[in-house]
Formats: sequence, C-alpha cells, structure tokens
Amino acid sequence: MLDPGPEKVIGPGHDFETVTTKIGGVVFMPFLRTPRQLFIGFACAFVLVNLFLVAVTWLFAKGVGVWGIVIPVAWGFAIVNFVWWIGIGHAGTLISAILLLLKQDWRTSINRFSEAMTLFAVACAGMFPILHLGRPWLAYWLLPYPNTMWLWPQPRSPLIWDVFAVSTYASVSFLFWFTGLIPDFGTMRDGAVKSWQQRIFGVLAMGWRGSAKHWARYQKAYLLLAGLSTPLVVSVHSVVSFDFAISILPGWHTTIFPPYFVAGAIYSGFAMVLTLAIPIRRWYHLEDLITMRHIECMAKVMLGTGLIVAYGYAMEAFMGWYSGNQFERFLFWNRAWGGHYFWTYWLLILCNILLPQLLWSRRVRLNILAVFLLSLVINTGMWLERFVIVVTSLERDFTPSAWGRYYPTFWDIATFVGTIGVFLSLMFLFVRGVPAISMFEMREVIHEEAGHAHGD
Repeated sequence: MLDPGPEKVIGPGHDFETVTTKIGGVVFMPFLRTPRQLFIGFACAFVLVNLFLVAVTWLFAKGVGVWGIVIPVAWGFAIVNFVWWIGIGHAGTLISAILLLLKQDWRTSINRFSEAMTLFAVACAGMFPILHLGRPWLAYWLLPYPNTMWLWPQPRSPLIWDVFAVSTYASVSFLFWFTGLIPDFGTMRDGAVKSWQQRIFGVLAMGWRGSAKHWARYQKAYLLLAGLSTPLVVSVHSVVSFDFAISILPGWHTTIFPPYFVAGAIYSGFAMVLTLAIPIRRWYHLEDLITMRHIECMAKVMLGTGLIVAYGYAMEAFMGWYSGNQFERFLFWNRAWGGHYFWTYWLLILCNILLPQLLWSRRVRLNILAVFLLSLVINTGMWLERFVIVVTSLERDFTPSAWGRYYPTFWDIATFVGTIGVFLSLMFLFVRGVPAISMFEMREVIHEEAGHAHGD
C-alpha cells in the first residue's frame, strides 16, 4: 500500500517531553509488554546462535577440513562472509559521521541504530579470519609484539593490514557510538524508577549533568570522532580489497577494486539498515520518528551506490576484454557462461543492478513493503558478488591441471547462518536495552523546527 508519508524527519505533534517518553518507553517497557514479534525474532536468532556454537565447536575439534575448502579454492565461505559483514558495517559510520559533517538532518532517528549495526557486523566479520586460520588460538601471531623467536608479521601483506584496519575501525566506531549515547544515558538515569536501572545508567552516563561545559566538550569530542571516522569508511574496505587486488590472479588483479568495494559496502550497509529498521519501526510504532523521509533518502542512497556498483561491473568486464590478456578474458567468459557457478553471476546482476532500478520510481520508494523486499534482494546480491569474486576466480588457475571445484558443506552454511543469528540477537538486545533513537538529536530537530516556524 502506498504511504505518502511526511516530508519531515519527525511526525507532527511532538515536543521535548513526548519524544523523550516515546524513545525511553521502549527501554523502560515492562518485559511482558514487549512486542510478540520481538520475542519470536529473538528466539529464532538464539537458535541460530546455538547452531553457530555447534559449528565452531566441531570446527575446533576437527579442523578446517570440515569446510569445503580445497586446493586451489583455499578461500571459501569464510572470506566471502568476512567481506560481506565488513561491508554491512560501513553504513553506520557513513550515516553517523559523514552525514553529520555534511549537516544532513535525515540522519537522525537512524544514526544510533546504524552505529550499533556497525559494531555487531564488524564483530561477526572479525570471527571469520580467526576461524579460517586453522589454529585460531594462535591468532595473536598476527600482532606485532616482541617475542623470543623474533617472529614479526609481514608488513607487506594486506592480511596484516586487515588486522590494523578492522581493529581501528571497530575501536573508533565504538567510541563514536558510546560518546553519542552519553547524553541519553543521563536522561535515562534521571527518568529511571527502579534503583538498579538508575545505577546502571548512572555509571554509563559518566557523570553527565547537561551543563554548558559538558555540552561544549561533548560537541568537540563528537565532531573529532566524526572526522576520524570519515576516512575509515574509505580506508577499511579499500584495505580489504587489497587482499585481492595486489595478487596476480585473473579477476583479482585490478585497480578498480578499492572504490568498487567501498561503493558495494555502502550499498549493502544501507540495505541492511532498512532490513532491520522497517520491522522495528512497525513493532514499536515508531512511524512518527522513523518517517518516510528517512526511508526515501536511504532508498536514494542505495540507488546511487547501486549505479556505482553497476559501473564497476561494466568496467571489470571491459578491462578483462580490453587488456588483451587471455587469462583475464577466459575468466570473465567462464564466470558468466562456462563455469559451474555461472548462475550466481547472473543472479547477482539481477539482484544488484536490474531489480534496484525500481527505486527510480517514487511510488516504489514510498512503498514500505517494496523497499523492504528490495533491501533483502540487495543483501543477497552483495553476498553473491563476494562469492563470485572469491570462488570463481580461484576455481580456474593459470594451469588447467590445478583447476578444482568448491562445494560448501553443511558446516560452511551453519557457520554463516549462525553469525546471522549472533548479529540479530545483539540487535534485538540493543533495541530493548539502550535508546535505539537519539533523544537529544530528536529534541534538537524539534527546537530547529520551532525556530523556523517562529521565524516564518
């Protein structure tokens, strides 16, 4: 059903008190009054968490041989999922940091939500390289620390760059997220009725009193962290793309990968924000706080980044043909028509390029169900893109005698699906235990709108 929706970032009839009450009410809501859909969703996610624990336990007991990785496809689901999860984590920093610096008012209501999504997605991503090591208890060998054997990581390896890039991204994102929560923690502390809630939020508020000095220091720290986070959006996924781009393997050895990966990360990240925000918006009746303005703007960003991704696909095919390299030409032909997984290539074209063109229509952008389904389609297509890049490039080496085929096993799938359960469980707990929408930023929006109305 077409919903015309408001053009503003907050529905009519709200003041400082109603915004605070509505957002805080989600956290202070009695346990038994929690929406039934949230219970069902968390129960399903928790089942997947247990599946993940079983899969990881079996992996530790038997080794990486339980996965379908073979020579030459030594990178399978683990690296595919790593790149996919890192990409999903990009939208949070983009919405919070870059749009804050650009003074885009529509980032309100979704920035806190997307920041939490960043942290949980990076946590899921970080597990896969460690699990892929074979001896995950020796993961600390990747860190440059003084040791008696004088064993140091190879600084020329992008796999080592990943360690620093992802850890830095996670640290700065966490500081940015927590700093933005401090004023709201102070509000929750003052509004809590139960003593244990007052103690918890009091500790988290870190002595916040809302004085002019506190606000001045807060604004400086928040802008500084936004400035630090902005280059990380570009650098982190560029470093991830170097895992592929600096090799000499056909299909990987290309200079277009860094911008191509960054655009794809923002594409899938915004799709995941919509995938999660739309149901939460419905279950907690937050339609007047997460308005159609937010959803339409995110749909426009998806459309724009989707066009950049489509351009990347076209350039990838063009460079394979124009290079005159027989290996590059064969790889593209094999990826699209001759390989075992040629259907994944055309399915990702359908999911990432063709179907999202529906977003050119404003009627589609304002249709909640259509946007939700398209976000699911884009998430699927971006996972398929990573699968095609990793698997189809490794299946066909320079020498035909070294060719192989990758068959994902049950444990590959269980580990991946299990991390989805971990991600969703953390999101459900976040929405229930912490203000998922920034109270003070919504109050600022009301203040600005009141000022404009008074000026008119």
